[in-house]
Amino acid sequence: MKRICILLLAVCISTIVFAQKKKKAVFIIVDGIPADVLEKINTPMLDSIAKVGGYSRIHVGGEKGGYSQTPTISAVGYNSLLTGTWVNKHNVWDNDIAAPNYNYPTIFRLLKTQSPQKKIAVFSSWLDNRTKLAGDGLPATQQLKVDYHFDGLELDTVTYPHDREKKYMNRIDEAVAGKAADCIQNESPDLSWVYLEYTDDMGHRYGDSKQFYDAVELMDKQVGRVWQAVQYRMKHFNEDWQIYITTDHGRDAATGKGHGGQSERERTTWIVTNAKGLNGYFKSGKAAIVDIMPSIASFMDISIPKEQLMEIDGISLTGNLSVTEMDVRYENGTILLNWKGVANKGKLKVWLSTSNHYKTGGKDQYELMQTVPTQKGKTIINVKEKPSAFYKLVIEAPHNFLNRWILIP
Repeated sequence: MKRICILLLAVCISTIVFAQKKKKAVFIIVDGIPADVLEKINTPMLDSIAKVGGYSRIHVGGEKGGYSQTPTISAVGYNSLLTGTWVNKHNVWDNDIAAPNYNYPTIFRLLKTQSPQKKIAVFSSWLDNRTKLAGDGLPATQQLKVDYHFDGLELDTVTYPHDREKKYMNRIDEAVAGKAADCIQNESPDLSWVYLEYTDDMGHRYGDSKQFYDAVELMDKQVGRVWQAVQYRMKHFNEDWQIYITTDHGRDAATGKGHGGQSERERTTWIVTNAKGLNGYFKSGKAAIVDIMPSIASFMDISIPKEQLMEIDGISLTGNLSVTEMDVRYENGTILLNWKGVANKGKLKVWLSTSNHYKTGGKDQYELMQTVPTQKGKTIINVKEKPSAFYKLVIEAPHNFLNRWILIP
């Protein structure tokens, strides 16, 4: 009888393990498409994904006029997604990617640190996305290994001769989308990044125009190929996939050709996902590109150390949240702290540090200032005995963290 019980237990355990689906994710950045353009163009593939999960307007650019204001420029936006932080932390200010601060790890590094056996992939026209932003093989990223990559095609002027109309970029995007779909369907990397550029090229060249809108429709078909590969994996294998599609910036209101500033159209972007359990924050219109990283981490059960959670500017778009919309203001030795309580019960902790050693690879010493009911929505922190030109505040709530800085002139 004992032997039979042991056998039955083993069968039950193996059945449970088999039933647990492997979690995989892919995020796609399509360049330079403001929300108002996407919403008026026929995009049947994106629409089909949104029907499974959802669509929402989001923003880029950090806090307008604040310490985290972030240029609405391509590589800057990519790194905000990858790290879940704004430019004041990740330090990619322009497309030259001069000095990324690798102390703020990307979603790729977080995954590889926790699960070195898992596979990551980058499919992109732009070589710098893998070599500089992801930091493939760099000492500063602990020699992160990108297991699958297909990129740098813009450097191959034989296969893709450069024409004045930049149609070669659409050919490159076609190749990138095709390779990404093929790799996902046949190799099934755990976390993949797909980048498509042609839409931004047409925006820069023609602004709000038929050429730009046609490029958006081409992009939709390319995204569709990746989505079909994801659907194939979910149908034929014991896998659960999330896909996120977004853009890195909008365009100027006057012509649609430029970007980089803080106008509403340059800041207003969007997200499409098949994710289940999208929360009220996703639907609120307050979400941002930095929220995609913690959303993927949550789905893939990536454990993020507390000191990193206290730095990430984004929060998950799925599942339970305790607090959102943190705001701080300094007045005569006190800090007025406000937040929006999502949960009606539970308490949150308010932590304070006057250092920013994390930025240089060190650790900040936090002091627990208060423990407050989540639903209270505000509190006052006395810092008269802690005079400083810099304060870092963190709310630690049952379901999520929020953080803000105060810079005193």
